[in-house]
Amino acid sequence: MKNILLVEPQKGRHYYTSYPPLGLLKLSSYHKQRKDIVKFVQGFSNNGYDPNIIYITSLFTYAFEPVHEVIRYYSANYKKAKIIVGGIYATLCTDHLIETFGKRIEIRKGIQKELDNILPDYSLVPNWQTSILFSSRGCTRKCSFCTVNQLEPDFKALKSIKHLIYPGHTKVTFWDNNVLASPYWKDIFDELKELKLEVDFNQGIDARLLTKEVANRLKKLNIPRVRLAYDTIGVKESLRKAIKLLNESGFDGRRIIVYCLHNFTDSPEDFLNRLKDLMEWGVVVYPMRYEPPEPRKKNTYVGLNWSAEQLEMIAQARRVIGYGGAFPPYEGLKKKFINAKNFERAFALRQKRI
Repeated sequence: MKNILLVEPQKGRHYYTSYPPLGLLKLSSYHKQRKDIVKFVQGFSNNGYDPNIIYITSLFTYAFEPVHEVIRYYSANYKKAKIIVGGIYATLCTDHLIETFGKRIEIRKGIQKELDNILPDYSLVPNWQTSILFSSRGCTRKCSFCTVNQLEPDFKALKSIKHLIYPGHTKVTFWDNNVLASPYWKDIFDELKELKLEVDFNQGIDARLLTKEVANRLKKLNIPRVRLAYDTIGVKESLRKAIKLLNESGFDGRRIIVYCLHNFTDSPEDFLNRLKDLMEWGVVVYPMRYEPPEPRKKNTYVGLNWSAEQLEMIAQARRVIGYGGAFPPYEGLKKKFINAKNFERAFALRQKRI
């Protein structure tokens, strides 16, 4: 029997997520099956518990500083414990971690196969009522802006997901990178229809794989919104057709959210043109600012064709005229963006009169 301590860095401005740490919840189930004693903390804790192993999770690469803080704290206060660090940052920036902490920590990269098919221990987060799961890992696409192929290099899919849904949960959120690429997507949809739980394909659905059959099957699910992506102008026609199919199957445009990447190899005018397309198609636009995989502070990277001022214009517009960070297809917003002659006019905000 071992004492296990699961650590999530303290949530705040520099380490924020609305979701519980899925990897730690799976580790809890794994160790409890082996009769180990498990404790879960956020941030710093020193309550007399003497762990043999301390697991520390990490989030995005720009949120590395809070991870370093907890590693330093637990390394100093629990000198005999084995410290294992995993998660996105640990996988993508292994060298950065080694340079900082050397042999004091052990790094677990990528997916831990022995954990992936385990029901997470949601008893650690009793107020959370949504089962988070992957029905598939990896992606068949090789998008240059995406790190999925580093995090999950092999595409694998499950035929059933019932065993990953926690008793009493009323919702299920999928973190699949490309759920429709799975050869078992129909089986998964059939299970979801049977379970009648509210569904969210949170990472988005590949518009290039969205057919009439897919749209009709989505409509039969308890799904408040469908998420798509408009990352490059190259998917314009596929996306337009996908939105049309969703409309025809009964999805109102305000129930269709489209992630719109910017700050990569695009330009402000390219982003505006894609935004105009989405406004004309009557869907909700969610701007997604590109962040590089190298460890650096959030929102400090400025793409080659962008300026810091232009990126801030989008951020301010999201706060002032957006809703929840998105641009719904309200008539006023549609006119503002569609009629704008250039990027600066599109994102200019009216000054308040004194």
